Amino acid sequence: MKKRLKQRRVCPRPVLCLGLFAALAFGQKVKAIPASSPLTQTTDAVPDTLETTDVFALHAQSTLVWQGHNTFNAPYSGPQSLKPAARGAETWDLTLFTGLHPWKGGEIWVNGEVDQGFGLGNTLGIAGFSSGEAYKLGRGTPYFRVQRAFFRQTFNFSGTTEKIPSDLNQFSIHQSSNRLVITAGKFSIPDLYDNNTYAHDPRSDFLNWSLIDTGTFDYAADSWGYTTGIATEWFQGRWTLRSGLFLMSVIPNSPDTDTSFKNFQIDEELEERHSIGSLPGKILLTAFNSHAHMGRFKDALLLSALTNTPASTADVRKMGNRPGVSMTLEQSLSANIAIFLRAGWADGHYESYEFTDIDRTLAGGASLDGAAWHRQNDRIGLAYVMNAASGLRKKYLNAGGTGLLVGDGILPHAGNEHIVEAYYDLAVSNIGHITLDYQWVGNPAYNMDRGPVSIFGGRVHSEF
Repeated sequence: MKKRLKQRRVCPRPVLCLGLFAALAFGQKVKAIPASSPLTQTTDAVPDTLETTDVFALHAQSTLVWQGHNTFNAPYSGPQSLKPAARGAETWDLTLFTGLHPWKGGEIWVNGEVDQGFGLGNTLGIAGFSSGEAYKLGRGTPYFRVQRAFFRQTFNFSGTTEKIPSDLNQFSIHQSSNRLVITAGKFSIPDLYDNNTYAHDPRSDFLNWSLIDTGTFDYAADSWGYTTGIATEWFQGRWTLRSGLFLMSVIPNSPDTDTSFKNFQIDEELEERHSIGSLPGKILLTAFNSHAHMGRFKDALLLSALTNTPASTADVRKMGNRPGVSMTLEQSLSANIAIFLRAGWADGHYESYEFTDIDRTLAGGASLDGAAWHRQNDRIGLAYVMNAASGLRKKYLNAGGTGLLVGDGILPHAGNEHIVEAYYDLAVSNIGHITLDYQWVGNPAYNMDRGPVSIFGGRVHSEF
């Protein structure tokens, strides 16, 4: 794991952060250049000519998140513990989404992003970490990275045809219900996989890592959550099959991906969409297998006992495979209320490689829009998640081992990590939102001797 820079508690560019948000929230939309060829397609067949859509696209988003926690009980702390004294931290990002629509069904997108800030405790101390806007690498001053640069090709076949609206990383194009979509380049695996309508985007719904994604889904990624690979999506009626091959990090939690192709991951997902009456729902079954140079807890514990030193998987890494599976269910109960459920398992013999230190997870929640009080674009969310570590991981942590996010030095009294999150998202304009968020964390990092922790948060987000 790369050493994190020293944490700073406040944004060193507050005027810059607020000014850029204001520009997004209250500025005018940028008009893209339209294609010259008209399209009046209304039948099932999609013509071979270029669709009526923009040739170029420009979108932007800005998100500022602040979180602070209370003073909590902690008789001891380790190298990756959340410190017990009350403190706060903030993150801010600004993303520019630029797209080119060169031919029918083809899209090229590049996302340049400016990031700044730190997660609480430098994004350490809780397996289900509190902010999906916080990366594992924090910096006190803004810096620029190209986070996505990918190509997408949609091949339409048969079935009903609809025109989807333009969005971030999406042109307004016609697509048929039966189609093949190929995505290749640099992007984030959750862009395509494990997509829950009500718990997947830390810029608009829940913030907690183990709610926006299944906690056991140890998807291939660099320290910012992005990777390079290729994925195919086969849509057939109410079914979709996704298959992907992606590069993993050089070592766990590394900012660099392994271009030698020695460390890679295969991801498969089956999606089923349905309606109960007129109420939509879907089920996702997701599986992954990581083939990488990784450490087994058993080997680390044996070496620790022989050398009388803290356990470390970094000392016993060799090529291995770590599989995992998960299920996601979402269902609308009415026009304004929906529920979701997630459950996941990952092999607990090996260290987590990319995401976080979770071997079992169960999460559920509900989402309610504000139509009942005449605030249709407002949303309330409430969810609970239980994260669990394998027996070997608990022994490893008790022997002084550290994972991606957790490690209190010892773990004499281990238990499951329990998290409750509630938020209210207030729409202040068509493109601007302010959110109040609260999280309660019991047994942080599986440690019954520490906590509970109350985390209060606020989010300011805008996009066009």
